[in-house]
Amino acid sequence: MLQTLYDHFWWDRLWLPVNLTWADLEDRDGRVYAKASDLYITLPLALVFLIVRYFFELYVATPLAAFLNVKEKTRLRAPPNATLEHFYQTNGKQPKKVEVELLSRQSGLSGRQIERWFRRRRNQDRPSLLKKFRESSWRFTFYLIAFVAGMAVIVDKPWFYDLRKVWEGYPIQSIVPSQYWYYIIELSFYWSLLFSIASDVKRKDFKEQIIHHVATIILLSFSWFANYVRAGTLIMALHDSSDYLLESAKMFNYAGWKNTCNNIFIVFAIVFIITRLVIMPFWILHCTLIYPLELYPAFFGYYFFNFMMAVLQMLQVFWAYFILRMAYKFITGKVIEDERSDREETESSEGEEAAAGAGAKSQLLANGHPILNNNHPKND
Repeated sequence: MLQTLYDHFWWDRLWLPVNLTWADLEDRDGRVYAKASDLYITLPLALVFLIVRYFFELYVATPLAAFLNVKEKTRLRAPPNATLEHFYQTNGKQPKKVEVELLSRQSGLSGRQIERWFRRRRNQDRPSLLKKFRESSWRFTFYLIAFVAGMAVIVDKPWFYDLRKVWEGYPIQSIVPSQYWYYIIELSFYWSLLFSIASDVKRKDFKEQIIHHVATIILLSFSWFANYVRAGTLIMALHDSSDYLLESAKMFNYAGWKNTCNNIFIVFAIVFIITRLVIMPFWILHCTLIYPLELYPAFFGYYFFNFMMAVLQMLQVFWAYFILRMAYKFITGKVIEDERSDREETESSEGEEAAAGAGAKSQLLANGHPILNNNHPKND
């Protein structure tokens, strides 16, 4: 049965154009082609990334945070209370008014004391500023190196300047070692992000982050073994071009360098809009949707690849909305709010729980930067 499923999954007609088989992509005459088996190494390499990340955050990011004077806020801890802790763990972190009254009778505390206890308890669970800084430092370092390396891989290729050459001779297109390592390293990194997402700083776009990472891994994996390598390298470099800017803006935001953070964010917003909302749909998607049909009839792999591209594009639009909204309020000098915020609550936040529980209003972000206090996609 497993062999039957395997044969059906790798049926030539699913992944390759008509009249072509996997035998056409076997290495010969010194020419090397992408193979699915090449991707097995990405899983152990993902674990290597996690180990490297641990030591990087410990010996590079932490001293850098101290150098930039990244300071933690003093957090008041919630006093031990078995009744309130049980509710917090089992029923929710923001009790409604009726629940506060019930807890007041059970614990002998006033409603205001209970609200204060839950504020402090939620603050205890929020990630520290140092943790956020170290995560951004790691991502900034990788994305910057990946962008420089990616440009070095593709800038001398003819299809970088003429997108029709992306499909010239497809799928009989051999690869070079630089393309191989560019793919393997990027895919391994995204596996590591997926493995660590549960322990990383959890944002309110957590589900979108998971969708993004899974879609990216699927897209990269498929584009490799179906030999969409030329298109894949263009897509990776395009996404890397703005991600390191966002992470550097976050780092300066956490360090309190507001002017530097603001200037970098403006540059990031411009680069993001140009690459994700202009180049991506009108050049890259046009290249993957239109040009292949000039060479061969559409097949399942063609539809699958472009479907995953569409998923990524929708995520880009989702994040672009918040970036543009934040940029508009920043430029006009208005108070910047965002429903994805996860700010530190203060002792003066009386009555906030009821508003938050009812979803009546959004919360103000730390340092006034909603996007900078949220993880961002890659392509991301």
